[in-house]
Amino acid sequence: MPPLHRHQLAYLSAQGWAGVLAQPWDEQARECLAAWAGAGLPLVVTRQRTPRDSAAAPVWLGLCAPNEWSRRLLAIQVPLADIGWFSEFPQLADVIDELPRAAQRPLRETASALCRLGVRTRAYGSVGWQGVTGLAYLHERSDLDLWLAVDDAAQADAAADCLQRCAPARLRVDGELVFGDGGAVAWREWAAWRSGRTTALLVKRLGGVDIERSLGAPVPTMGSLAERIA
Repeated sequence: MPPLHRHQLAYLSAQGWAGVLAQPWDEQARECLAAWAGAGLPLVVTRQRTPRDSAAAPVWLGLCAPNEWSRRLLAIQVPLADIGWFSEFPQLADVIDELPRAAQRPLRETASALCRLGVRTRAYGSVGWQGVTGLAYLHERSDLDLWLAVDDAAQADAAADCLQRCAPARLRVDGELVFGDGGAVAWREWAAWRSGRTTALLVKRLGGVDIERSLGAPVPTMGSLAERIA
């Protein structure tokens, strides 16, 4: 089994879906889950509410429903043995055609620039779910959420700078810079922290969140955070 991480896709076995559907859901949730099970669609790994200290620990998953089910967010707990396999959300380059035409050219330039930096970039959120399921998630106010895998602080700086310079003006691009140990920070917050415009940075992890502080320094030193998440 690969190490679990946030925004990882998980495909349940038939046994797993049977266990999920046997739980006491309301009518709308049950209809959505039955459709998900019938189509063999994935769930997503979310924050783990119990320590992952053994194979017997349950895995917390989520389902972000499409427009048809009012964009419901469902939390689901399953045994690890009920997960058949894991996968990932699509790469940015593979979902650009799903987005407004006016944004497609600058997004292709953004994807190419991030690739040259060696940053692996995936789309999650509404864009990623629509790409994975083929169902209707996007609407006129949809944002683009990106998962950007970076090796160190310097690469994170370069990725954030690229997004600030290249992202399309009429489409909000959000998302996280994800370091090697799974620690993730919002790219806009990272840029603000690095420039000294804020003295605290929220670091999200599989089991919860941490706050990294710069102790009032004019420009945050990266020592402790870089050591933890490089």
